[in-house]
Amino acid sequence: MTTTGSAGRPATDLGFLLHKHPDRAQEFSTSHGTAHVFYPEAGPERCTAALLLEVDPVALVRRGRGRGRGGAPDSALAQYVNDRPYAASSLLAVALGAVFSSALKGQCRARPELPGRRRHLRIEVPALPARGGPELVRRLFQPLGWTVGAQPVPLDARFPEWGDSRHVSLVLEGEVRLADALRHLYVLLPVLDDAKHYWVAPDEVDKLLRAGEGWLEHHPEQELIAGRYLTRRRRLTREALERLELARLAEADGSEPEELDNAVDEGADTDERPAPLAVLRREAILAALRESGASRVLDLGCGQGQLVQALLKDTRFTEIAGMDVSMRALHEARRRLRPERMSERQAARVSLAQGSLTYTDPRLSGYDAAVLSEVIEHIDPPRLPAAEYAVFGAARPGTVVVTTPNAEYNVRWETLPAGRVRHHDHRFEWTREEFRAWAAGVAERHGYTVEFRPVGEDDPEVGPPTQLALFRLAAEAPTSVKEEAA
Repeated sequence: MTTTGSAGRPATDLGFLLHKHPDRAQEFSTSHGTAHVFYPEAGPERCTAALLLEVDPVALVRRGRGRGRGGAPDSALAQYVNDRPYAASSLLAVALGAVFSSALKGQCRARPELPGRRRHLRIEVPALPARGGPELVRRLFQPLGWTVGAQPVPLDARFPEWGDSRHVSLVLEGEVRLADALRHLYVLLPVLDDAKHYWVAPDEVDKLLRAGEGWLEHHPEQELIAGRYLTRRRRLTREALERLELARLAEADGSEPEELDNAVDEGADTDERPAPLAVLRREAILAALRESGASRVLDLGCGQGQLVQALLKDTRFTEIAGMDVSMRALHEARRRLRPERMSERQAARVSLAQGSLTYTDPRLSGYDAAVLSEVIEHIDPPRLPAAEYAVFGAARPGTVVVTTPNAEYNVRWETLPAGRVRHHDHRFEWTREEFRAWAAGVAERHGYTVEFRPVGEDDPEVGPPTQLALFRLAAEAPTSVKEEAA
């Protein structure tokens, strides 16, 4: 790694960032050999730090015995002769993490102002295994701001007819923070090698997301990176991609992922046995959908999948798609539905996806009906118009069913303090008049009719505990706004 500097900002600041003094050569023991750090040149205008990993092939073989999926395939070709001591791999990535741990985290106690500065860096990796060739190397590094040089390494320069090896000589140049550069290498070296020398356990997802924070959630090759880094273990790859999507949505929303991923109430019974109102609500929604004649249904804000499960039991619904911003809720929904135990035909009827209602999403188009059950009250009022447009303006299903708590009924809940909402994440709870005014406005703005129905016991003084609005595209209903008598 080479950087340049000036009298005011000497290049030897690299020593502070790496926590390795330029005047000394240092050795560090690793599980598979010895890592050497030294400086071929160190001056105010130019400074180069080198990491040399001296792999012990005997230790590599001994520690590799009994390894399951995820082990480096090249190690199985021969006991003591392979390319691991001579090529960058997950061995080098592990050494980077161990030797430069503070630099990876962007920490520098002696000069705390240094880690946040961008500096010109040139990184050279003489022999890098690249399954996918120079083109894949460029696809991985260029979106991160690097100028990429990736020259194929010939099998033997004396015999050009033999062609090129699967290795490249890599040169990266760019204006980046050192911590970002190290994290790019830490993740992408084993991705390009497409192998790891150790068993990939579930904690590898956390390692990937820590090293990929701030760049991986926006990378166009995110799926390939996650899949290769996690040695194509589907469950781990799916978890990583869902958490990355949640991070992206949280960033766009200006909030923390934990704030979005709160649809699962840790203290609640997920089967909702103590809450008969939930059953009544599902029955009312199903009745409205059957009445509409819909066969392809969206459950927006599907939560833990109770409604999706009920829809699956009715064969008239041929395609059911659940969407939620909460990864944890989607995991609960998958656990409830167990698609792996369904027949192929049954599994083809249902899909689950992560997404946010406050953004237009082309995946929502083309459905007969959409359901927003106890969803709108979780949206900040300034974002309601965006959610309204995403459903009624862009997706435009023929039927939309919306349910929400009736705030007037809250006085009937003995355990609910006055002035409090029913769930800590509710941004608001509307009275019947407020809900009807909003729904009528939505219908008028987007060419729908709307009908209101009570859910649960309709109290003569305060109304039902849940209120339901049934929207139909104007061409499918004869009147503009009507209300069903209690």
